[in-house]
Amino acid sequence: MHNNTPTTPVIPGWRLIISDAGRFWAFRNHLFPRVAVRAGAQSAVDADTFDEVQAVIAEQEETARVAALVEEVTS
Repeated sequence: MHNNTPTTPVIPGWRLIISDAGRFWAFRNHLFPRVAVRAGAQSAVDADTFDEVQAVIAEQEETARVAALVEEVTS
């Protein structure tokens, strides 16, 4: 595996690693809050392509965003 290089795409707030086999792994720079984790948000994801990993990350961020809103409304 190799870390970010000048040719590695960037997703703000996430660290990307591309395996020797070309699989994308992404790790959030800061763990999600507990409420987001309970809602299913994952701080580590993987996918076959950059577009796929970008979509999975967007899903995780949306899960966390919705969980935070629900927490705010119910508190």
